[in-house]
Amino acid sequence: MTALPKIDFLYLSEPEMIRAGVTDMPACVDCMEEMFGLLYHGDYRMAGANNDSHGAMVMFPENSPFPEMPKPTADRRFMAMPAYLGGSFRTAGVKWYGSNIENRQKGLPRSILMFTLNDADTGAPLAFMSANLLSAYRTGAVPGVGARHLARRDSKIVGILGPGVMARTALAAFIAVCPQIDTVKVKGRGQKSLDTFIAWVKEHYPQVTTIEVVDTLEAVVRGSDIVTYCASGETGDPSLYPIVKREWVKPGAFLAMPAPCNIDAGMEAPEVRKVLDNTGLYEAWFEELPKPAHNTVPIIGVKFMDMIAEGRLARDAVEDIGKIVAGEAPGRRTDDEIVLMSVGGMPVEDVAWGTVIYRNALARGIGTKLNLWDVPALR
Repeated sequence: MTALPKIDFLYLSEPEMIRAGVTDMPACVDCMEEMFGLLYHGDYRMAGANNDSHGAMVMFPENSPFPEMPKPTADRRFMAMPAYLGGSFRTAGVKWYGSNIENRQKGLPRSILMFTLNDADTGAPLAFMSANLLSAYRTGAVPGVGARHLARRDSKIVGILGPGVMARTALAAFIAVCPQIDTVKVKGRGQKSLDTFIAWVKEHYPQVTTIEVVDTLEAVVRGSDIVTYCASGETGDPSLYPIVKREWVKPGAFLAMPAPCNIDAGMEAPEVRKVLDNTGLYEAWFEELPKPAHNTVPIIGVKFMDMIAEGRLARDAVEDIGKIVAGEAPGRRTDDEIVLMSVGGMPVEDVAWGTVIYRNALARGIGTKLNLWDVPALR
């Protein structure tokens, strides 16, 4: 902080975020691993009564008397995601974003995000930064943390549904922790997104010698050592969510799901290990949502909460990745163990990676210093 009461803060554009290291996936995986340790020990806060809420979202009605009001179409939302994180970070922040799947028709990303980082003592802004890459890389890094502890070390084949940004960052994280990966199977909706994904993989990961475009979910899953579903879509009817069937899954597979997903009875069975990024997050969602909650939030961990409420899954049958990272629960136990990990996304992840990037920017002289005030007009 500068000498009070003067307050300056750093503005970081997307190109400046890149220069400050936001796309350094190995470092991001390490950062997320540190964050999960703090999460497990309780040195954090998010919103909501249990301090674990995903955030606060503006909801739009199906029918409004105001013709200019946005419609509740797929991924149409405005949302604030605040958090505090302790440990070596000891900062607070909030990610704010608007999202609309129709943005793609305008050449824009589905979501447009900004992040504000604050001093945890005074609340003064430290930085205001472009957050699309921040969010994308921290989201991809979380499956990477899971793979570091729960995938087979000799994993070579990755199956991906949805060749978008989330798929790219997840694959980058998998390769960071499982360097023997040499084959990617991918299913997409359109040729343009597939071509973009394939070109990106070839440019950044020449060790991937085989890229296979597949047409079915079964082909994505069958034979894959690591599986991730990264496709967005409509919510409301879980029978229409992309499914994983037990008969498709090879022994020893690790499945990380940061997007809509459903599972069959075989995957619900106790022998399939079920891991959450933060149980409290899903408990908060479950309290906030109409039931069954999976109808509204299509992440597989929310289905686990429905199953627990219905008596179909024991509460102690789900584990936190934080407990595994902290060394108080085992990582992968056998070569044949199947692990299904739910990735919900949390604002503490943005605070963690945003703090690292802010400190990098300060050290490297990157960004534009902006003045909030020399002396506040009201005090």
